[in-house]
Amino acid sequence: MGDKLGQIKVTVIKGRRLVIRDFKTSDPYVILKLGNQTAKTKVINSCLNPVWNEEFCFTISEPAEVLKLEVFDKDHFKADDEMGTAHLSLQPLVAAARLRTILGVASEGTTLRKVIPNKDNCLAIDSSISWVNGEVVQDVWLRLCDVESGDIELKIKLSDLSCIAPAST
Repeated sequence: MGDKLGQIKVTVIKGRRLVIRDFKTSDPYVILKLGNQTAKTKVINSCLNPVWNEEFCFTISEPAEVLKLEVFDKDHFKADDEMGTAHLSLQPLVAAARLRTILGVASEGTTLRKVIPNKDNCLAIDSSISWVNGEVVQDVWLRLCDVESGDIELKIKLSDLSCIAPAST
């Protein structure tokens, strides 16, 4: 892991159209991984469209890492079932924060960058990175991989901007 860039807050908002892993339903939870840091949401029982609204803080380092997500179905008498995975490169978020700092953008709600679905992410739809309430914020819908259906909504905030400086060359 390289130089510390700052803190990010990841809010796992909700899931939609998650796959059935038990009889007619699932008991989903999400595991987030960033480098060697891990966080886990609570289990939402008997739900294919769960709402978590749980926020987790991570330290982000240079080079910007990839946020990984794993969704599981909680089982009591056997191993938990996989319900899909997703990933998102945090480099566009960091680059947008640097650009905001260099340009001195301070207008509330300014869109700093758009991110489109590609191999560096599992975006279900285009995502915007904006300046909101003094933070660089990215709203995302991630499509779960290796399953028939399922999306997870996240809000990612880069809040410790004092550490965001242009990368040294």
